[in-house]
Formats: sequence, structure tokens, C-alpha cells
Amino acid sequence: MKTLPDSRSHLSEDEAEEVFGWILDGETSDEEIARYLVEMSTRSETADEIAGAARALRARLIPLDAPEGTVDCCGTGGDGHHTLNVSTAVSLVVAACGVPVAKHGNRAASSKAGAADTLEALGLDMEAAGRTAEKSLSELGICFLFAKNHHPAMGRIHPIRQRLGVRTIFNLMGPLSNPADVRRQLIGIARPAYVPIYAAAKAKLGTDRTFIASGDEGLDELSLAGGNELADVVDHDFAMRRVDASQASLSHTPVDAIRGGDPAHNARALQALLSGAPGAYRDAVLFNAAATLIVAGKTDDWAQGALIAAEALDSGKSKALLENWIALAR
Repeated sequence: MKTLPDSRSHLSEDEAEEVFGWILDGETSDEEIARYLVEMSTRSETADEIAGAARALRARLIPLDAPEGTVDCCGTGGDGHHTLNVSTAVSLVVAACGVPVAKHGNRAASSKAGAADTLEALGLDMEAAGRTAEKSLSELGICFLFAKNHHPAMGRIHPIRQRLGVRTIFNLMGPLSNPADVRRQLIGIARPAYVPIYAAAKAKLGTDRTFIASGDEGLDELSLAGGNELADVVDHDFAMRRVDASQASLSHTPVDAIRGGDPAHNARALQALLSGAPGAYRDAVLFNAAATLIVAGKTDDWAQGALIAAEALDSGKSKALLENWIALAR
């Protein structure tokens, strides 16, 4: 068995790739992994460590072929706000706008309802969706890449994460390790001050264009409540900026307005959204969809992006897409 290094010492990118290779390959004990992850998170992971760890995970994934221009929209989780599933809804809306979406996700690790939990409550057979992912992405423009199907090395890590119930570097590695090798993303993280560090990690890995976003209150997506830290990552560099809901012609709304619950609760809210329900949930989805459409190259204007997303909802295209997806995965 390998002995993990002193968690107080920062690792280079190459060292992090090696150490997390040990962790993913089962070359150290569960107890040591749990301790190491918590201690590393407590002192904060560096950009080199995140990039190196992501490279280790990427080296062990099962890939999926995707159309040119495929995007992903996800959050790192662990923000403690237990909101409705915004990125899941955004994926449906953006795909209905004609942008292929390879939604990478998992069951809840530290929240009440992860993307997989809510989609399952909506009627999507997760096992069948996994088997038909390439087909649904090709034919419908959307798929769900269930982490356990594409990251077999994570099998022993998920129980450790569930037992810990707190965010760790694995929250940060997942969005950087999409099996469809997406080159355009919206990634929400739960720590505003950490946005430039995470953006630097993404820049080390390279991207056509990715937004890294965090609400001022620590929301792992673009927040309606106030301001947001945003890193615009292009190729191997990034620039920081501030954005808020008014730029998308949307109202400021407190986070409590999109508080979620268990998978059944969140599924009902998403169904209502797709059926035309107004309110804060809709606005949160439009704001994040606008960002995703910008990185996808569909628009360069926040307000126009929100309007394009609203049309996908109001026309029924997003609802029909979900229904067709469920039918295909049967």
C-alpha cells in the first residue's frame, strides 16, 4: 500500500497526478484517503493539484464520442444551499436551443438531490440512459453521463465521499473530467474567492471557452441574489469579471426562493418549470442558460441568451425533449 504525502505540503501538477492515481487505483486505505481529502480541503487545494488530480481521473475514464460543439453545464456541489436542480434544467433548455449537451453528473454526495436522483424521479431510467448516451446525444442532442458508468475508478471513492458529507477535491475534479471531452462549459463552484484558482486549473487543462462562476453567497452556479464572480477561460488563459442578473434583464431574488428538497420535490418543480411556471426557478435557469449559450457561441449578449432560453421553455421544446429522452431510454 502507498502512503499518501503530508497533506500540508502542496503538490506539483505531476505529483498530484501520481498521488491521485494511487487513490483511484486503490493503492491506499479508505481511512487514509478520507483523512487526506479533508485535510487538503481545509488548507485549500491549489490549481496544480486540481489539474493534476483531474488528469489522473481523465486517464482512467471510459470516453464517449460527442458532436462538435457539445457543452456541459454543472456545479461542483457542496455549497450547502440545497437549491433546486438548476444545471439539470439548464441542460434541457440549452439542448432544446440546438446546442448538444453532455450532462456529466452523479447522485447526491453532500446534497439532498443530485442530477441523477432528480432525473430518475422524473422517469428517466438511469441505467438505460447510460447505455443509450451516445445515441441520445446524437439523435436528441442530450445525454446524461452517469459518473459511475464512465469513471469506474470512482467506485470506491463515492462511499467515502458520502460518509464524509463535505466537499473535497473530487467535487472539483468531476467537472474537469467530462467523458465526452467537452471543450465548452459553464462550471459553478461554491467558493467565490476560489474562482481564479479553479480557473487557473482549467486553463492548465485547456478549453475553447469555459465560464467558472460562483455567487457571492457561495452558490455553485450563477446567483440571482446579488453579484457573481466569473472567470472567462479561453485556451490556456482567463480573465475575471463581475456579473449579475440585471445583465440578463432578470430580477434579483434571494437564494431561499429556489430552495429545493428531495428528488421527488425537485422533480415536481422541474416539471412545473418545463410546463411554463414563472418565478425565481425559471429566472435562475434562464440566467445560467444564457451563460451556457454564450460559451457555446450562440450569442455574446446575456439578455439575448436569456430570451433564446425562454423561447425554448415557452415553446414546449424543453418539455418535449425530456419526454423524448425518457422514451428513448426505455
